[in-house]
Amino acid sequence: MVRFAILFVALEHIAFLILEMFLWTKPVGRRIFGLSPEVAQASRVLAVNQGLYNGFLAAGLIWSLYAGHSAQIFFLSCVIIAGIFGAITVRRSVLWIQAMPAAIALLLVIAAR
Repeated sequence: MVRFAILFVALEHIAFLILEMFLWTKPVGRRIFGLSPEVAQASRVLAVNQGLYNGFLAAGLIWSLYAGHSAQIFFLSCVIIAGIFGAITVRRSVLWIQAMPAAIALLLVIAAR
């Protein structure tokens, strides 16, 4: 169950990477993020950068499946912090979409110890 929860959070971040790096200026990306074509184009480079960071989080989470408990706690905590920051600075739904699944996974990691 713990591995599944961590993998779910990693797959979420791979999806974020795809949305931000490849679909940001496309109709689906603009619809998901509520962007006009002009704003999407103007912020494209920032979105690509953000997508890359999400990819690093996904890679860290996948690596943590083999690295063990401490790495799992570290990367899940990073995701939770990023989700809280996103909820404060971008939109509240980031808390539920990003931070909550990571918090549940973190609780499962701690409980399994």
